[in-house]
Parts: sequence; structure tokens; C-alpha cells
Amino acid sequence: MPTDAERTWAAMLRLHAALLPRLDRAVAREGGMPLAWYDVLLELREAGGRLTMGQLSERVVLSRTRVSRLVDELVAAGFVAREPNPDDGRSAFAVLTAEGKRRFLAAARVYLPAIEREFAAVDAERLAAVADGLESLLGDVAP
Repeated sequence: MPTDAERTWAAMLRLHAALLPRLDRAVAREGGMPLAWYDVLLELREAGGRLTMGQLSERVVLSRTRVSRLVDELVAAGFVAREPNPDDGRSAFAVLTAEGKRRFLAAARVYLPAIEREFAAVDAERLAAVADGLESLLGDVAP
């Protein structure tokens, strides 16, 4: 019989696997970008528009191993620029461009309602309890 920790982990993985493709399709179809791009743009925006590649790779959620490739794609799309780090010649900053910010905000208008739709069938009190519990767990296991 699985432990509560094992059941929690398995449920989180299954929920993630069920919802991620649907949210990715919504953002790609209606928001014009893959969800992994959105993830990078979100982290850049929340950091004030600029992070080193190392900082960015620590913060993204969906594609940690592909951050450099994702930034290359975003540079090609004009959403991000790379700037040399004057304090460390080996590293560079990923910088959110004005176009990247505009496109991020447009995608957010798709992504956030898509999240709400995915959880619409769940009772609000139950959803709040799950969110509170997961946030508490996060603080306990990854402070």
C-alpha cells in the first residue's frame, strides 16, 4: 500500500500530465506561443525583465533543461534579447523586449482563463483547501 507521500506525489504528477497538454494547446492555439515560451517570459517579467541564463534556468518550471534553446527561439521571435554580462564574460542576460512583454500579456489573457476553465468543476472551498495544502507542502519541502 502506498504511503501518503507516494500518493501525493503520484496525484500531482497525474494532474500535471492531464492538464499540461490542454493548457499548452490553449496557449499555442489562442495565445500564439508554446506554454514553455510563456513560462520563460513570465519569469523574465516577474524579475523586472532581466535575468542571467543561470537565474532563468533555476526559475522556469516547464523546461529547465532546455532554457538556452528556448531563449534562442525567443530571441529569433523578437521576444527576448541576449545581452553580455559585463561582470562575467562567460554569462549573458536574457532580457524581455517590448514585443515579448506585449505577446506575454496577450498570451496571459488566454492562459489564465484556461486555468480557470480546467478547475471550474471543482468546488471553490475544495480548490482553496488544495491550494493552501500544496502551498504549505511547498514551504515544508522546498523552503
